[in-house]
Formats: sequence, structure tokens, C-alpha cells
Amino acid sequence: MGRDIENILCKFLQTNRFSLQLDESTLSGDEALLLGYVRYIKDENMCQELLFATYLETDTRGESIFHAVEHYFTDKAIPWKNIVSVATDGAPSMVGRHRGFIAHLKRQLPDVLVIHCVIHRQHLVAKKLSPRLNKSLQYVINSINKIRTNFLNSRLFDQLCEENKEVFTRLLLHTEVRWLSRGSCLERFSAIFESVLNFVQEKHPNLKENLNNCKTDIYYLTDIFGMFNKVNLQLQGDDLNFIKTKSIISAFVGKLILYKQNLGRKQYSQFLHLSKLPEMLHDDDILLYVTHLDALHKDFEERFEDLLNLQIPQWIINPYDTTAIEEANLIMQEELITISTDEELKQKFNQGYQKFWLQRNIATQYPTLWNIAEKYLIAFPSSYLVEKSFSVVTNILTKQRNRLKINERGDLRLQLTNIKPDVARLVDSHQVHPSH
Repeated sequence: MGRDIENILCKFLQTNRFSLQLDESTLSGDEALLLGYVRYIKDENMCQELLFATYLETDTRGESIFHAVEHYFTDKAIPWKNIVSVATDGAPSMVGRHRGFIAHLKRQLPDVLVIHCVIHRQHLVAKKLSPRLNKSLQYVINSINKIRTNFLNSRLFDQLCEENKEVFTRLLLHTEVRWLSRGSCLERFSAIFESVLNFVQEKHPNLKENLNNCKTDIYYLTDIFGMFNKVNLQLQGDDLNFIKTKSIISAFVGKLILYKQNLGRKQYSQFLHLSKLPEMLHDDDILLYVTHLDALHKDFEERFEDLLNLQIPQWIINPYDTTAIEEANLIMQEELITISTDEELKQKFNQGYQKFWLQRNIATQYPTLWNIAEKYLIAFPSSYLVEKSFSVVTNILTKQRNRLKINERGDLRLQLTNIKPDVARLVDSHQVHPSH
């Protein structure tokens, strides 16, 4: 059944434009797996499907990845020109200027739109901490490891939390490859902070002292990574396009300025955990947090410069806005005037601009407008789907089933549709890790 679905999909892509999402990762058996997703428009709906899962026979360099994709496209008779955009993570093998996959692809398709995953970029910004904040975070991680990695300690801590009537009885392990890990880990740690102090005071008195001394840092980190997690969840999902993504990133960049200004005035309303410790906050603490927020803001502006400066034509969002019609060029003005008087098309505008532009007649009757709108609508803003799929692969390839060939499993594409959004992970080291 999986093979039949693949054949039907490839036949459709032979004559229709689509966006590609691509990433590779090394599995537990040292096998390099390459996954590719496509997004396309069919029957006035936005569709996205797993296109292929193939092993890389030798290395994971950009040239090898390109040849693997090229072999698949040639075998399935899918023309390169049908690719509208490609989304990848920021690994050198993908985006390297001379030898990366994108460099090889641009020789075949010079005008292809290339997207660096927005979730990956946000994760890179979030990792940027000052030495003091990083040290405070390490105290948290060390405390969790001392409790969670020892079975006796874990049981004793569970009992202590029950006696203290805590909401939670277990701490969450932190792992770099999980998008929401750091925020979730800190949120749980802060919620049962006093119980942690009670538990470590006998065996690790120095650790208790360190945790007490950096309590405000821990609560600040809990707040800021909680904010990152909210944005991260907004950037996940199947229905995101460039327009929605820019709105999310632009809003958060603006909020960072607000957070910095309010914190500098000692207004803690946006920092729910930090607001519990006003008497413990000193001027040097506030200066440290304001400096960190300022660094985050600058890093966001730098890493998302292309997205923040992206000029989205207003007529895409509202083709009936007369101001937008006046700002368009002559050919587009003619089509916009015609489309704005098309009563049959207008009925779907109440369902949103995306539903409006996906109508079947627009591509044929208004080709100039459609060629522009298409990129904004079907381009992948992230590599979310392939990262989500690697999480499924990790669960499938357990120790008892690690000899299965993922690329030959016809039901893989069916299992990929059932994973929850928040379990997707980000590959920093290009290793698939088991979920904690």
C-alpha cells in the first residue's frame, strides 16, 4: 500500500509544482538516513506527504545528499523545475556555500527559494547564554542528574515530594536534541525548587548553596525559556506558511524589546517566576538579565534578517484592498482589478486568504498573481516534518527491531501521521537519540 501511495504521489509531482523539505540523520546502527517531504496543492487543498526515505550509502556530504535526491528524481521522472523552494536545517552539508546540497541544487535550479529552518534558528538563539547564566543552568542539570540517574535517589525524591504535597514528584531530564526540553526541564525544577533543596542538603551541601545563590537566575531562565517554548510551539504544525511565520517571529522580536524595558524599570509582570522574588533581585542581577535580553534581540534580528525584511505584498492578504492594488505594477494591477470584481472567487475570502488563493481558477485566470502568491503559500518555513519523522524512526528502531530497513517499510508514512507536534526534536549533532 505504501508503494502505491508513493507512485501516485510521484506521478502527481511530475506535472505540478511543490516545495521540498529535507534532512539527514545518523541512526543508532551508524546508518545515515535521508528523509524528504513535499508540500503541494491538490483539489484546492494544501497537502504534504513523505516523499522518500533513503539510506546514504557512504558519507553525508552535500554532494552525496544531492546525488541521492537526483537519483530518486531521475528514477521517478520528477523534473527539477517543479521545485519551488527547499527547506533544510543549517548544517554545512546542507547549506555549505560551495559543497553543500543547496550549492549543488542551485547549479540545476538557480532561482530556487532556499529556507533555513526557523525553529533551528530560534534554537540557536536560545542557546546563547552569558557565563553566569550558563553556570546556573549547569547547577540545575547537575541536580537533576544526581536525582534521576540513581534509582534509590529517584524513589526517595518521589517520596519527599509526596510528603511535601508537591504538584510533581519527578524531575525532567534535559537533552539538547529536544526542542522544548530546556524550558520544560526548568519549569518542573522551579515548581518543586524547595523540595530539591531539601533533598540535596545532606548529600550535596555545596550544591544546595549554589542553587540558593543562583535562585533568581534559575527563575529568570525558567521564564525566558518558557517564552521560547511558546514561540516554538507556534512554529510547529502543518499549516504554517511564510506569512504566518513572519508574524510570529516579528511579534516575539518586538516583545523582547518590551521585556527588556519593563525589566529595566523593575516591572516583572511578564516574568511570572521572577516576580515571586522581588526582594532577592539586586541591580547587578537586573542588569545581567537586561543585557541578556538585549543580546537575544540582536541575535534574533541578525539570524532572522531575511524573514524580518521580507516584503509580503499586501494584496496576498487582502486582494480587495484598493491601496494594495495601487502599489502593484501595471500587469498585476490589471489582474487585481479583475480578481476583485470576481464574485465567484470572493465567496471563499471569508474563510481566509489561503483558502482564497487555493481556488482552482486562480492559477489559470490570474497567472501573474499566482506565481507570486504560490511561493509564500507552499514554501516550508521549517524542517519540522522531517525532524518529527526522525522521532518516529527512533521509536521504531528499538533494540529488538534495529535490523528493520526504514526505507523499505511501506507503513512508515502512515505512522508518521500519528506523532504529536511537541515530541519533534532538533538534530544538533545529527544523531538520533532516544526520548528521555
